[in-house]
Amino acid sequence: MITITAGPFTALDPTTAYAVWRLRQDVFVVEQECPYPDLDGRDDEPGTRHVLLRDDDTVLGYARVLDEVRDDRPVWRIGRVLLDRAVRGKGLADPLMQTALQVCRGRDVVLDAQSPLAPWYATFGFEASGPEFLEDGIPHTPMRLSR
Repeated sequence: MITITAGPFTALDPTTAYAVWRLRQDVFVVEQECPYPDLDGRDDEPGTRHVLLRDDDTVLGYARVLDEVRDDRPVWRIGRVLLDRAVRGKGLADPLMQTALQVCRGRDVVLDAQSPLAPWYATFGFEASGPEFLEDGIPHTPMRLSR
């Protein structure tokens, strides 16, 4: 049964935390060939929320919501959005993103979209907020959802 939950780092049991980090590594580091420091010290910050899409106990999708300040204003930052390759194209990305946005109450939301996905993020109300840039050789577009 597919479920989507959101919670702080302290709500992640060791098995789930390992599954999240492994999935992030499989998608971003191995599949997309981007060796970068995924374990960046932000997962366990008090304001961080982890959005998990699971089929029973198997983690199939993930997004991370960070509590940040941008231009002297508090914002939410959504990142690390991913689905396991086996479930892409099955309509699970939208509910994952909708859940992440439910966590982001009362402030603007920012993200750096991989540029080919910018039109998908726009379906949730995000707009480009700066020029495209390269990160790990992949074009990204900064986007903002104003609230």
